[in-house]
Amino acid sequence: MKPYLLSLGAGLLIGLIYSLIGVRSPAPPTIALLGLLGILLGEQILPIGKCIIEGRAVMRVVRTRCADHVLGRLPSGNPPDEPVG
Repeated sequence: MKPYLLSLGAGLLIGLIYSLIGVRSPAPPTIALLGLLGILLGEQILPIGKCIIEGRAVMRVVRTRCADHVLGRLPSGNPPDEPVG
């Protein structure tokens, strides 16, 4: 139940931001796609921050975990790898 409530809260926050910048929902395609890109990139801030704090190689995480999440994996016909997490 918690993920649903958090999702609703995030949606309310985005709706408020849309209202403040004068964008109607559903947003025009370009604005919506940029918003989704922002969400995908924003999800990577904490993992990258944790790497920096722990002193781990940031670029390795960016090239693997972040790139796979933001860009998706290209179809290769191979079975999927273990989930990263």
